[in-house]
Amino acid sequence: MCPSPAPPRLVVAGNGMAAHRLLERLAEDSPQRWSITVFGAEPRANYNRILLSTVLSGEKSAADVMDTDAAWFSRRGITFHAGVAITSIDRERRIVHDAAGGQAAYDHLVLATGSDAVQLPLPGKDLDGVRTFRDLDDVEHLIAATRTRRRAVVIGGGLLGLEAAWGLRQRGLDVTVVHLMGHLMERQLDRTAALYLQRDLERRGIRFALRADTAAIEGEGRVEAVRLRDGRRLATDLVVMAVGVRPNVALARAAGLAVRRGVLVDDALATSDTAISAIGECVEHAGQVYGLVAPAWAQADVLAARLAGNRKVAYRGSIVGTNLKVAGVAVYAAGDIAAADGAEEAVCADPDTGLYRKVVLRDGRLAGAVLVGDAADGGWLFDLMQRGEPVLHLREPLVLGRAFAEPARQAA
Repeated sequence: MCPSPAPPRLVVAGNGMAAHRLLERLAEDSPQRWSITVFGAEPRANYNRILLSTVLSGEKSAADVMDTDAAWFSRRGITFHAGVAITSIDRERRIVHDAAGGQAAYDHLVLATGSDAVQLPLPGKDLDGVRTFRDLDDVEHLIAATRTRRRAVVIGGGLLGLEAAWGLRQRGLDVTVVHLMGHLMERQLDRTAALYLQRDLERRGIRFALRADTAAIEGEGRVEAVRLRDGRRLATDLVVMAVGVRPNVALARAAGLAVRRGVLVDDALATSDTAISAIGECVEHAGQVYGLVAPAWAQADVLAARLAGNRKVAYRGSIVGTNLKVAGVAVYAAGDIAAADGAEEAVCADPDTGLYRKVVLRDGRLAGAVLVGDAADGGWLFDLMQRGEPVLHLREPLVLGRAFAEPARQAA
């Protein structure tokens, strides 16, 4: 009797949320199809990065946000190298080299290298007390810092910056958010929605400096102040840089793969080398770089199906939605909220209660939505956007909420 041939070798570079989603799907749909080896740069198994803010605030522990442990990999026959990053790819021989001096051969390689926190090249950026807010190591350092430091400046008024600010505020620190733009979360919110959010956060003790450009971080050995270009000096003993992320493309670029802002992939998630795929935050697809989990999971689902043998499935891009809850303030934003190029909008605002709702329609279909104060209808609106059904006749009920719009929709 002839022995069965060995399964092809699949190597995964990265162990974040995109990689874990891929491994889950492969374990469910084609558990024996591949011999899998995973390299993770962090010295731990996978965790839910979305919940980092809850660890910082004290709502959850680090153990609470872990998705897996080493046993999860061994039960599925996956070889897992924790704390060992891939350092180079030999595409001709189909071998990867790792930081521990080892190597692994592959028949197919998946890059899931994620993204890196942007660090502003400011004077003083290397002082004691300056951190990013990106991974569990950052969170653990910030929690330790809150035991001895009383004031914090968070540079960046986007999603991560606000989550960091609230986590530090929950730990008892005096927090100021410094933001270059004129309103918070400008990529997701319009000016009015951002103002509603800002007012709620101010009532909870967070201060804001908007249209504020950071010139330097000052101190002798450790942080003492943040100096702005307009001359203001904000005394502080802790600084968090939360000014965004950029795709981690160093490994792909060094291997000679096609790279722009991210690793270029087609609808099959294939790179310029057909033996190498890429998913997650390191990817650029159809000119888009997504720094959010939902597109990464969608890409992982498509790639898992293709690796399981389904060559018909393809990734066509994602409509992005953002769900945020800071200090009890619920925020939801999805799609195109600019209402430009002939789009129509409907707005419902109540300054007394802090509730704000806006829907944007283009060509009679829902193109975008913003909710502040009550985001319960976010998922329902997102489904309407994805389906692309005509809703022009529902414009006014839509902005009032699902309870008003659904009866009108069913009666139409």
